[in-house]
Amino acid sequence: MEMQKKDFKGGLILVVIGLLALVFQFAPIDITEDMGLLIVPGLGALFLVWGILTHTDGLMIPGGILSGVGWGAYAIAGPFSLWQGDNEGGVFLLFLGLGFGLITVATAVFGQKTHWWALIPGAIIAFVGTSILFGGVLLNVLTFVGKLWPLALILIGISILVKGRDEEAGNEKFVP
Repeated sequence: MEMQKKDFKGGLILVVIGLLALVFQFAPIDITEDMGLLIVPGLGALFLVWGILTHTDGLMIPGGILSGVGWGAYAIAGPFSLWQGDNEGGVFLLFLGLGFGLITVATAVFGQKTHWWALIPGAIIAFVGTSILFGGVLLNVLTFVGKLWPLALILIGISILVKGRDEEAGNEKFVP
């Protein structure tokens, strides 16, 4: 019986993850401290590659998120870290927002369906990160928006009520 292509790729990725984890168990401490920060972005890359090879959108989603989280952590704590103090949170959020954006790009190019929804949390997270980094007017806008976000819930609720009323009115027209 021939092994399916999908099973082979999945098995190969698990072997690579296992080998990397085993190497990190026995590596000298100084190597593991710096390389340990690359585990999460490495997992993100594996999910992305696995999703691209199998054209599976469901694997590209955690790939984008893990890549954003991993590279954000590496940017603020890695050996070449240039950001310290108050800017660390902004840098991390900026990378996380880019990770969500990566979901849309990866699924548009390699997936079965483009996942546009990922741009919404990605843009919000990136805007918060940029506001933290640059402060000033952006931070004031963020504070203002932070106070008015309940308006979005009110507008969504009203639209649901209106849609429900219109559907109910439409159903009554067709009843004999």
